[in-house]
Amino acid sequence: MARPGNKIIHAKMVLVGDMGTGKTSLVLRFVKGQFFQHQEPTVGAAFFTQILSLPEATLKFDIWDTAGQERYHSLAPMYYRGAAAAIVVYDITSMDTFLRAKKWVEELKRQGNPNLVMALVANKQDLEPNREVNFEEGEQFSEENGMFFTETSAKTALNINELFYEMAKKLAKAAPLQPTGIRLQSNTQSRRAFFCCSR
Repeated sequence: MARPGNKIIHAKMVLVGDMGTGKTSLVLRFVKGQFFQHQEPTVGAAFFTQILSLPEATLKFDIWDTAGQERYHSLAPMYYRGAAAAIVVYDITSMDTFLRAKKWVEELKRQGNPNLVMALVANKQDLEPNREVNFEEGEQFSEENGMFFTETSAKTALNINELFYEMAKKLAKAAPLQPTGIRLQSNTQSRRAFFCCSR
């Protein structure tokens, strides 16, 4: 619900990353509070909406969850074009997905919105015993690329809300204040007095 007097920011957000990294599970956990152990792969893209109220702004997210299969990669620019925010997701139990996430970041920097707010997300933190990608590797790559970084678990809901609130705060800070209402201008030009019967 929008707070009275708050600026309203409508933001397109895209999630990218390899198949099986848990992009859909992250969004479902955030938007609906749900987790399914066996989530069907996304075909093309899925669309979700969510509203977040912060003290400084109300954000209306249009969230595009893109398919991770390589055969859908050519469609990705259609979804990230015009996006205000991107979440790049990898699986902590797969070094391959981390390497692919790095390529996604390069692509987004090259072809995405120049003011794109990005986050790198290491998902499946609940599978810690099977970890292949150290926390420090993700954190270092994020710092080098000016991105927000966090580890999450869609299964346990670890850091899911925090991730989206952090993105919302960054978007609110980056968005210019949009004036509302009518703007009145005064005419400061000097006026000459005219008289009907001048001498």
